[in-house]
Amino acid sequence: MRKAQSKAHRILVINPGSTSTKLAVFDDESVPFSETLVHPHELLTSFPRIPDQHAFRHQAVLSFLDRNGVAISSLSAVVGRGGLLRPLDSGTYRVNDRMLDELRAPNKERDHPSNLGALLAHEISSPAGIPAFIVDPVCVDEMEPLARVAGLPDFERRSFSHALSLKSAARRAARDLDRPYEDVNLVVAHLGGGISVSAHRKGRMIDVNQALDGTGPFSPERVGGLPFGDVLRLAFSGEQTYDQLFRRFTRQGGLLAHLGTNDAVEVEQRIRQGDPRAALVYEAMAYQVAKEIGLMASVLKGEVDAIVITGGLARSSVLLVWIRERVEWIAPLLVYPGQDEMLAMAQGALRVLRGEEEARDY
Repeated sequence: MRKAQSKAHRILVINPGSTSTKLAVFDDESVPFSETLVHPHELLTSFPRIPDQHAFRHQAVLSFLDRNGVAISSLSAVVGRGGLLRPLDSGTYRVNDRMLDELRAPNKERDHPSNLGALLAHEISSPAGIPAFIVDPVCVDEMEPLARVAGLPDFERRSFSHALSLKSAARRAARDLDRPYEDVNLVVAHLGGGISVSAHRKGRMIDVNQALDGTGPFSPERVGGLPFGDVLRLAFSGEQTYDQLFRRFTRQGGLLAHLGTNDAVEVEQRIRQGDPRAALVYEAMAYQVAKEIGLMASVLKGEVDAIVITGGLARSSVLLVWIRERVEWIAPLLVYPGQDEMLAMAQGALRVLRGEEEARDY
């Protein structure tokens, strides 16, 4: 593909969360304006469905642009956080009518704030005649047939992960290795409130644990894989509803359930003060991450160019020591602390605007 002539691009990035909307204006990869708008819980819960928040959040975005003197006409593109769509390949996608209709359709299981990203990007960009994109949403699915087979034909293993962070870290690692992403094999782990560990072969994420409600390590808030017999007994005990159990497994598990906090800084402080329970649970989380890294290395048949660690917990030197001592025999470790989703979304749009890759159609 012919590379377009280089020029500066101004991009608005919109990342709706459960209680906030993160906004940033990028001039290429620099950020002259950014803000996190925190929305009152009482206001958000007054809307029956998340799509009903659209008009309110749209006005908040317009106010942000006005406060910073950013004219919509000065923008080259608008990028929204990708929502819970059907499974799709990695890449930058144009926001189109099919995507918008799917995100607006009533669906209790997919009623998530990220669904507003494409809706808001379209609303801002359409009058100005500029493109709206999403980049590597959580439903990115490049798994191979072998990875999908579960122990019952009623089920299929699904790809549901921190795809934006995983893909961004993988591309960064490839650059640091001075090789194309399409030419390397990587095991990439995102360590945050949830934990995703993935196998990347020649530019495709061919396997990943089901980070929200499936398998893999427990995390600060999620339970990870559990013995299904015990889960069935708990589910049929009549003590909790489906919604209560789902919340407990996905928002109240892991470190929070064991130690009463999801704050790794607090856990490390307790370890330094001699708390043996905190030390045991925190190292057990590292142990499970290391096991999952080993599993993904086996997916790649041991042909691993690097192990990549990213996410907020990549700042934890204690956690990294425990992980490193179990996996560094596999391949070198590359550590990219933090989770710069806003930059990753801007970079996805820039690759299209610069002619480095084609935008995909949903």
